[in-house]
Amino acid sequence: MRWDKIAERRMLKATRDGTLERLEGEGKPLPDRPEAALIDSGTGVGHRIMAEAGALPREIELKKQMDALREALAETTEPVARKALMAELSEVQMRHAMEAEARRKFFS
Repeated sequence: MRWDKIAERRMLKATRDGTLERLEGEGKPLPDRPEAALIDSGTGVGHRIMAEAGALPREIELKKQMDALREALAETTEPVARKALMAELSEVQMRHAMEAEARRKFFS
């Protein structure tokens, strides 16, 4: 049997049994987690557990730093400041790629 069918059956059973009622976040959309699309589900579970414990992997911290630098770059018009921001963004992107590669090698 396919995994999606098994999951569907379990969700229907839980709905019938009432175990999905009065859960935290009931009726709200799932949180937006764009970084989840970049990693496999097993690693995503590990990242979620670490985040709930208050520790974020360096890869995620660097992703947040890249997002902040991109936002600052979009708002900056002065050429010298833009050049400095682009250099910093390039450095952070390189470190992020190194962290992602290290994770892939570790799990392979």
